[in-house]
Amino acid sequence: MTAVTQQQPLLEGRGVSKYFGGLAALSDVDFTVYPGEIMGLIGPNGSGKTTLFDCLSRVQDISKGQVFFKGEDITRKKPYQVAHLGLSRTFQIIRVYNKLTVIENLLLSQQWRNKGILKQLRPSGQQMEGRAKELTDFLLMSHVIKEKAGNLSGGQKRLLEIGMALMPDPDLILLDEATSGINPTLIETIKDRIRELNSKYNKTFLLIEHNIHFIGDLCDRVFVLDYGQKLAEGTPDEIMNNQAVIEAYFGADGDEGDDEYDE
Repeated sequence: MTAVTQQQPLLEGRGVSKYFGGLAALSDVDFTVYPGEIMGLIGPNGSGKTTLFDCLSRVQDISKGQVFFKGEDITRKKPYQVAHLGLSRTFQIIRVYNKLTVIENLLLSQQWRNKGILKQLRPSGQQMEGRAKELTDFLLMSHVIKEKAGNLSGGQKRLLEIGMALMPDPDLILLDEATSGINPTLIETIKDRIRELNSKYNKTFLLIEHNIHFIGDLCDRVFVLDYGQKLAEGTPDEIMNNQAVIEAYFGADGDEGDDEYDE
């Protein structure tokens, strides 16, 4: 895990709230993510984790509060503007283009550098193709680079989606349940790739996870949502020993149950 110095946050939320009619999905959530950090976000089902990701990536409007990325207020920016600044994300439900090949999916995800889908898919962009091939090597997917995404396993699709998020070379990657439904071998691959991207390339991560062992092995800090409110924040050890977290997340008896279930 990376040691985090108390410098200017890469990402900061101040009183972030999201309302759906009279329902508060998020209520006055404050948080910071520092450069070079791997930050975990956990909480019970329906606690607002994916809604927070949607607000940060501007897929959903923020009802109240402010979000800053690299010191810039992005509260009212469009999703493509946030992407241009260097923030990428994956989704809880995998989003890839099933009828396109692996390399075409990667090239298509480089939208902010080229205009027009045909130009992005044109093989003359040697620099883009080179980066796409490097990513397939890095993600151990070079053997399926010309395979249509629809023919991949669920775990391979998840790796491809991570590759698509990495393709624009972002500063911050939001991973929404990157290990959900994936076999243990691929989980270890994802963990190793995140760790290498963080330590070798100084990539910053904010990740939603139900796999508590994954969070404990990988994250510098963790913050917890419950009923749309911030319940706790600390190191993985502090969070796992926090009585309020144990009662809200694991149940009053502290029984974890299945720590890899889906939301």
